[in-house]
Amino acid sequence: MATYNTYDARGIREDLADIIVNISPTDTPFISNIGKTTASNTYFEWQADSLAAPNTANAALEGADAGSDTSTPTSRIGNYTQISTKVVQVSGSLESVDKAGRKSELAYQLAKRGGELKRDLEAILTSNQAATPGSDSTARTTAGFESFMVAANSQRGAGGSASVYSGGIGANGLPSGFVNTAPVDGTQVPLTEPMLKEMLSQQWTNGGRADMVMVGATNKQTISGFTGIATRFRDVEAGQQAEIIGAADVYVSDFGTVSIVPNRFMRPQTALGIDVEYAAVAYLRNFQMNQLAKTGDSEKRQLVVEYGLKVQNPLAHGIIADLTH
Repeated sequence: MATYNTYDARGIREDLADIIVNISPTDTPFISNIGKTTASNTYFEWQADSLAAPNTANAALEGADAGSDTSTPTSRIGNYTQISTKVVQVSGSLESVDKAGRKSELAYQLAKRGGELKRDLEAILTSNQAATPGSDSTARTTAGFESFMVAANSQRGAGGSASVYSGGIGANGLPSGFVNTAPVDGTQVPLTEPMLKEMLSQQWTNGGRADMVMVGATNKQTISGFTGIATRFRDVEAGQQAEIIGAADVYVSDFGTVSIVPNRFMRPQTALGIDVEYAAVAYLRNFQMNQLAKTGDSEKRQLVVEYGLKVQNPLAHGIIADLTH
């Protein structure tokens, strides 16, 4: 007689774990490390300035009249805010049924949309998009960090070019206005240690100092393979196992110690040298949730944030663009 087993039985309850596994990353190192400020209009501005180059011929005759004034105006830089949103709409039935892994579908979906919104901002704020004022039919956009970099602090591949500012570049090397034309990508080349040193040198010469170099996965591994980094030693107490170190989290440059930070959401063909003192996210409206009007048997919510990138002095930063990845 055949054994009565699970293949024959009916009414066996399903075994569905009461846990939802989601490994999608939500870390946002750019937003988390730069500053946070406020904007009071959809177009917001700030001023940047620089000192004249040292004059080794600065010697005056005894009793001579005062020379001419050498004052120059400040540079007035601006950016537009951008609105980013996510919407959740959950039926009354779905909210009411017994669910595995979450009690409220509305709360669960709102948490997911919040994480997605953070990822969107990280990608937008590190990007090469230009700023646009928008219109009744076109959404405003904020210029990304890549777009703020001028030719004086950029390394680009053949055919690549820096962005264009509405007010051009002044005699002091600083831009004015807003980024109205995005940079142009060039031919990609491998990242080398001399290129990294050149970027850090440019930043220091212009008055900044990189706190971090932000890169994608491939170029994070490339930097870890630079001479003097891939082969390292760590003191180990007697009886303990040694550790093999194959990653560079810190690069000791001629101009200070720099953190090497991987970023999943930035464009992988760039390396960004960031002086966090001179960059911030300006919020016209911080993250908020709006309860939308009911139009039927469902609950609707909207997550919204209005923000723009403020790069106080573009020369404090640097970029190596058009890298293989």
